[in-house]
Amino acid sequence: MSARKNCLTRRLVHRTVSLSVGASLVMAPLTAFASDLSAAGRNISTYSTEQVHNSSSHHKSHTGDRYNQESSLQVGESRLLTRKEIRKEWDGIDPDYVPDKAVEAVKAALPQQDYEQLFPYRLGSTEWHKAAKGKDYYNANQTDYFSYDNLIQAVAEVANIKYKVISREGDLNAQEVYRFDKDARSETLVSRSANFNSDINRKRNLVVQIVDYGSFLKEGTKKDRKRELAALLANLSHETGGGWDTAPGGPLRWGLFWNENIAGRTGKNTSNFVDPNSSELYPGYKDKRYYGRGPIMLSWNFNYGLFSSVIYGDKEILLKNPEIVAADGKVGFMTAILFWMTPQAPKPSAHDVMVGKWKPTKELTAKGLSSPGFGVTIMVLNGLEANLGETDGSPVKRRAGHYRDITGKMGINISNEKLDTLGMKPF
Repeated sequence: MSARKNCLTRRLVHRTVSLSVGASLVMAPLTAFASDLSAAGRNISTYSTEQVHNSSSHHKSHTGDRYNQESSLQVGESRLLTRKEIRKEWDGIDPDYVPDKAVEAVKAALPQQDYEQLFPYRLGSTEWHKAAKGKDYYNANQTDYFSYDNLIQAVAEVANIKYKVISREGDLNAQEVYRFDKDARSETLVSRSANFNSDINRKRNLVVQIVDYGSFLKEGTKKDRKRELAALLANLSHETGGGWDTAPGGPLRWGLFWNENIAGRTGKNTSNFVDPNSSELYPGYKDKRYYGRGPIMLSWNFNYGLFSSVIYGDKEILLKNPEIVAADGKVGFMTAILFWMTPQAPKPSAHDVMVGKWKPTKELTAKGLSSPGFGVTIMVLNGLEANLGETDGSPVKRRAGHYRDITGKMGINISNEKLDTLGMKPF
């Protein structure tokens, strides 16, 4: 993941629509979620946000009483919800966005045999051990980190999570953040900014945003869902690839070879990757380094803390144990899917781009961002790769190569889809 700190989504979903989450990606601290909400609204037309006003004359529908009451929870505490409370406070549980359905979606898009044929040199596989043995990075105990089972388990666990951000209008950095476990029917208060309940903020309207991660591979046509999985895996394969032009089997067979930033792992880059501006909310721990790990090379303390909050309901787990991301393939894939599904205003999510929900504005069209498809996902994930074709030495060539390879295995036609970033400027 690049060291640049892109602002995490300021426009999430209020409904059970996707919150749509790549190693060129960095999210800003959680407290940046909702800032510039109105600007985000102009650029991400597929999202809706509900404002809950303190004045009863401004209530929308029956939402006023839903969120104006202060939570009795303290940060880190959980409570079980009744079905009525789930409908009222979390918009219910969509039966299409549950773990079993998520697993079915992956298997329908890309069966295990096809996956393993596409990535024979993935980290920890039999072919990886043959190729890596004797190298300075070789670990004889390395398990199959990018296994199909880990992908399946990650998709299933992500599908069990919903996420809610309640912000104060006029001070959208004043937030409460909640995580909802669908299976346990349990709501956890993940964080609350110090000024959320200040005297002035108590008088402000609330902006409520709800995200359902279970919509991954569950929106758009069947072809769109296959294209989405192919696009995610293609981008991850580029970021983690170990191939070269004359590599056995060809360079595309070597996707998913690495899961750690080499300079970070070897100590060549000695930074601990702790951002002072976010260290109060997401403190870095002594002797812990937050360099790139996992399929998206998750970097920086605030990203480890944020993803820990989403995955576990506890920010401390990955902050205290960042090594988990590189040790547990399921967790690694979860970070990738969450990143893929998360819009970063003014960017849409890569998910929305691939399933046809993103509609470019006139301003974005003027930047060449007008052809929804794989090329635009590259711009969502890494704006530094703007205006690049599939020429030798271009990172876009490898990304697009993986995408063609995977979609070819899936048996879908992408001949009319723009795969490079020529003519595109950053969002």
